[in-house]
Amino acid sequence: MPDAYKVMVDAELSKAFDVWSGYLDARTGEDPQVRARLRSMLESARAAADEGDCATARALVADMYDEAREAALTWAPSQPRPCEADRQMRDYAEDALPQVLPLGIRDRLDHVAVSLRVTGRRLKAAPGLDEATRQDVLYITARAGMALDLAHPAAARRELERLEAIARRWNVEP
Repeated sequence: MPDAYKVMVDAELSKAFDVWSGYLDARTGEDPQVRARLRSMLESARAAADEGDCATARALVADMYDEAREAALTWAPSQPRPCEADRQMRDYAEDALPQVLPLGIRDRLDHVAVSLRVTGRRLKAAPGLDEATRQDVLYITARAGMALDLAHPAAARRELERLEAIARRWNVEP
């Protein structure tokens, strides 16, 4: 199984490095000493990532967000909310995943992703759906999304089957 998780971690770091590089290359007129510390932290984070120490690189990036917030740097990047961070990371990973995933796995993942969207949309539009079932749909869809992110077609397929079972129970075409 290809290491899609590593691709995602690399994408997350690449996005953060790009955001911080863009900010530090801009002339904002903000405190030069703080910006110099941030630049040093960014270089250390890049070096850690290059050496395969992603945990240290992520910790340094998190410290950069904290440092910028504490220094009240108006134009510094703010830490994205988890959903936004994942969306941005997926955008970065889209370019790398095709290089590590065989075509057959990508096709299976794409098929499950499309089926999930269609079935989920149909269930959300179903009249009379109770709140517990709506929560189940969201939960199952999120689990399937995680399986897709990690390029695990069997797990994603199991979650799709769970969602389709709910659809059948509510007389919704999967």
